[in-house]
Amino acid sequence: MRAAEPPILRDIVFIGGGHSHAVALRMWAMRPVPGARLTLICTDTETPYSGMLPGFIAGHYQCEDIHIDVRRLAEFAGARYYRDEVVGIDRAERRVLCRDRPPVAYDLLSINIGSTPRLAQVAGAEAHAVPVKPIRQFGERWRALLERVRQHAGPTTVAVVGAGAGGVELALAMHHRLRRELQALGRDPDEVAVHLFSAGADILPTHNRAVRRAFEGVLAQRGIAVHRDAEVVEVAPGLLKTRRGATLAADEIVWVTQAGGATWLAGTGLALDAAGFIRVADTLQTETDPRIFATGDCAAMIGRPLEKAGVFAVRMGPVLAENLRRAVLDRPLKAYQPQRRWLALISTGDRHAIVSRGAFFARGDWVWRWKDWIDRRFMVRFSDLPGMDEMQGKAKPVADAIPLEAAEQTQALSALAMRCGGCGAKVGASVLSRALARLQPIQRDDVLIGLADPDDAAVLRVPPGKAVVQTVDFFRAFIDDPWVFGRIAANHALGDVFAMGAEAQSATAIATVPPGLESKVEDTLFQMMSGAVSVLNAAGCALVGGHTGEGRELALGFAVNGLMDESLAGVMTKGGLRPGDALILTKPIGTGTLLAAHARLAAKGRWIDAALASMQVCNRAAAACLMAHGARACTDLTGFGLLGHLVEMTKPSGVDAELELDALPLLEGARETAAAGILSSLQPANVRLRRAVRNQEAALNHPVYPLLFDPQTAGGLLAGVPADQAEACLAELRRLDYSHAARIGRVLAQGEALEPIFLVL
Repeated sequence: MRAAEPPILRDIVFIGGGHSHAVALRMWAMRPVPGARLTLICTDTETPYSGMLPGFIAGHYQCEDIHIDVRRLAEFAGARYYRDEVVGIDRAERRVLCRDRPPVAYDLLSINIGSTPRLAQVAGAEAHAVPVKPIRQFGERWRALLERVRQHAGPTTVAVVGAGAGGVELALAMHHRLRRELQALGRDPDEVAVHLFSAGADILPTHNRAVRRAFEGVLAQRGIAVHRDAEVVEVAPGLLKTRRGATLAADEIVWVTQAGGATWLAGTGLALDAAGFIRVADTLQTETDPRIFATGDCAAMIGRPLEKAGVFAVRMGPVLAENLRRAVLDRPLKAYQPQRRWLALISTGDRHAIVSRGAFFARGDWVWRWKDWIDRRFMVRFSDLPGMDEMQGKAKPVADAIPLEAAEQTQALSALAMRCGGCGAKVGASVLSRALARLQPIQRDDVLIGLADPDDAAVLRVPPGKAVVQTVDFFRAFIDDPWVFGRIAANHALGDVFAMGAEAQSATAIATVPPGLESKVEDTLFQMMSGAVSVLNAAGCALVGGHTGEGRELALGFAVNGLMDESLAGVMTKGGLRPGDALILTKPIGTGTLLAAHARLAAKGRWIDAALASMQVCNRAAAACLMAHGARACTDLTGFGLLGHLVEMTKPSGVDAELELDALPLLEGARETAAAGILSSLQPANVRLRRAVRNQEAALNHPVYPLLFDPQTAGGLLAGVPADQAEACLAELRRLDYSHAARIGRVLAQGEALEPIFLVL
């Protein structure tokens, strides 16, 4: 037996992927505190760098150039990444409340969620104006506007409400890009008109006179109309109205003013300023709760109002990282000291910019190149991350131990000690009972004795005329989110039952959880099992019991019972393929290579998002659809990959099969990671089945060929459907949200060749 890994002692949770958190995560990775676990909760996996947004709008940058991949950054920092929307904080229980998942426990909490335009303060603005934040939604609307301008001839009027640096820069960027688009189409660039609305007499009110005059000249030269003392008080479809009664008809109204804190902050009990921002001390701790920190635009420093500028958020990052270390080690915190004057490099739409710092002013193309260099250098810190092997030599963990209470010290020592085997490796009864008590599995009439009963086994009724279908699956965690992992593990286990055309009746779980403080073990177990139960409940499957033990890694599996007609009417088996059947695959492939790439920081976060989403799609409705369209043969794709499972079907069916490589549905990024040679550790074993391919030599160089052997987790269903039913079946599958369902080949009569599979290239 080996000693366990150091246990988790404290949880530090980050809400939001803003600039401060990005900097703090990277710095924490270089100097972690053993026993402190980080969790990042974000709505979006790609968070934009606001300093480059105008350049993106103007067409100088691609979308990827201006976004930080926070899932990849979290993996680099050793942090768990939860993609969800935070809706509140339970400070009494120290839990973060999320929209779609169970509450997330914290010991220390940091909030960096930016600001939210307060459109509700202006009649009609919420319905008819486009806020610049959140930037993701604005980006989608901007792309739609670009396409609309390209496709429809005629004048386009854009109104930008807000004449601070953000509004001025955005107006110039939009004007520059739209004119270039029209010129490229051979149309009159003067079809575009941009209007800028300022509530006060001046634009750029926080900048010096020379800067204001320079931008007034640029705006006039570009023909952008500036409306002064023109506070917008009402917005209607295609129309805005100012306090003085002036109106403007506009095709797009962009809102870059009157920002405030997120609405859910009001329910936290934290002290907020008049605009709804969190009041913080110079330590970045909230005025109300020293366990909670806040940075960036969502924070308001007590006694030192700061402009909502990215420079402050970035410079808060190192102080935040250090103070979180000190807080978890129970040391005095350091003070953040914002600069009195800061450098602002404001672009003019083209590759030209103006410097503003206190009373200083300068302008030129060289300023834009300087800004571009600064911005790109900042972004490189998050795109060029050291690999895991390199990090082992660079990271220098803090040597000091986290202070613990007496009861925690005993639990921590126990977790570090040599662990027993046998029943001595079970999770303690109190931890287990508390975690299970919070679960809410569905109740079924045919479960006579189940999870709610104290007995050691479940008792089920088999209805008359039914036969029992049994299967089991188990694997270790491949993602640091126990709730998502639980959902995928349950989906994976249910797949065998649905692939045979059965309904799921009950599931018994077997789980392994790393030892540690009781509260941490309980929370991990609850998160994982609540994710699993959410899937089991949706499938009509009752969780009736299980076994939980200690182990070095988190793992979960299920023994699932299903029911089907004892006459086997409608059963789908691997031996049911018939010549002429169309081969239909309900979900895309590529999970093996993508998860391998994720572990090496070689996958984009959005690729992993899509893969995890696919793994959480249940096969139940797909199986019913396949059966309704005459399928007699079906299997779920799992560890042996597409080719391995197809061979398992052709042999008992006595048929051959033809696969169209270009028709295979692939998860985004799978082609790229496979081409880079990043493959699952099970791939070499699966590749041995290449002997089943008749024309493997010709197929070796096809980019999709390696993915035939890619092991799938919670993959889709592969079925043979009568050819005359195939198109109707695919249409119904897509209506059921199996959007990647595809016809990937056909079943052939068995030929004389020993190899049953022929690949169409």
